[in-house]
Amino acid sequence: MKILVSAGEASGDLYTAELVERLRRRLPGAEFFGCAGPRMRRAGVRGVVDSRALAVVGLTEVLRHLPRVYLCFRKLLRAAAQEQPALALLTDSPDFNLRLAVRLKRLGVPVAYLVAPQVWAWRRGRLAVMRRAIDRLLCIFPFEEDFFRQRGIAADYIGHPLCCLARPQLSDEEFFRLCPLPRRLPLVALLPGSRPVEVARHLPELLAAVRCLRAQLEANFVWALPAGGFLDAVREKFREPVARLAIQMIEGRTWDVLARADVALVASGTVSIEAALLGVPMVIFYKVSRSTWWLGRPFVQVPYYSMVNLVAGRSIAPELIQNEMRGERLAAEALQLLSCPELRANMQRELKLVAAQLCAVEDPLDRAASLIEEMLLGKGLIGRDRLCQGTGV
Repeated sequence: MKILVSAGEASGDLYTAELVERLRRRLPGAEFFGCAGPRMRRAGVRGVVDSRALAVVGLTEVLRHLPRVYLCFRKLLRAAAQEQPALALLTDSPDFNLRLAVRLKRLGVPVAYLVAPQVWAWRRGRLAVMRRAIDRLLCIFPFEEDFFRQRGIAADYIGHPLCCLARPQLSDEEFFRLCPLPRRLPLVALLPGSRPVEVARHLPELLAAVRCLRAQLEANFVWALPAGGFLDAVREKFREPVARLAIQMIEGRTWDVLARADVALVASGTVSIEAALLGVPMVIFYKVSRSTWWLGRPFVQVPYYSMVNLVAGRSIAPELIQNEMRGERLAAEALQLLSCPELRANMQRELKLVAAQLCAVEDPLDRAASLIEEMLLGKGLIGRDRLCQGTGV
């Protein structure tokens, strides 16, 4: 049996790799191929397309990358037509994967979609496409199941995959050997994002924030880079100012850095959820190009930009978005948290409540594997005896 997989973000690469591992245990002999990042390749996915080619953000920023993205799209479709997978598992990246889902359905390939497109926030026109192209939608936020089911989409809430994944891997001794810093000083984690374009846009203001903070207190500053080396060009560009400010760079250890952080400055997105699950007080920021902001802002239909505040239903972490994301503002918010233990403790209590809402009873990716197995059974692609073996019944 062949299963096509596609993910275009670092987080999607992580979730899909973990889900592939679980499906392998349930479906011995299954072969996985498609749009894969480094983690998926390590999990044995045969890469037809490199998912890092799709790491683009913004309405206008994507335009210059369209030829490359289109070539990836065509290559993946050709592979699907030739190999005729029993199922497609598409993760996040809706600009790419929803279009892919439509074409796969025309080829007769059932589609499971992990991480629902955020149409409850904007671009509700996608709902019609989702109804037509997605057989099973696997939701990671608790309010999404009812939202999509009420709109005619077969949706299941599985919990957030990071609930069972976001854990530090190193002991304190191992961490401070890797990152030789004075333990007596507070640690500020810098997480400007996982895509080169967003890191390049955010980092100048983060460096300005570090300069402001260094003028007012002693602290350790650590830039946690995602694994994979795809930020090497950005890292090289900023190497000199980063070194001048004595910012430590660590690759592939985001959870270990967050676990030791007193405060984190985080780009809105998956890393804010990681910080919430690890109980780290944070300041959230994000900036896009002026044209993207001008074009997209009127369509945003939610009161907050970060998932942490959306899940909480109120503002528990400050958000500095677009023009508000300035070095002095970031520094002021971080300094307030660093200088007030009570404020930090209060935010940690609120983050614990957010974490409780995101964590389902069952391991989210085990639940996803069960639902995908049920899909295969319902379509006659595996027998009930295989389903029972996979679930241990």
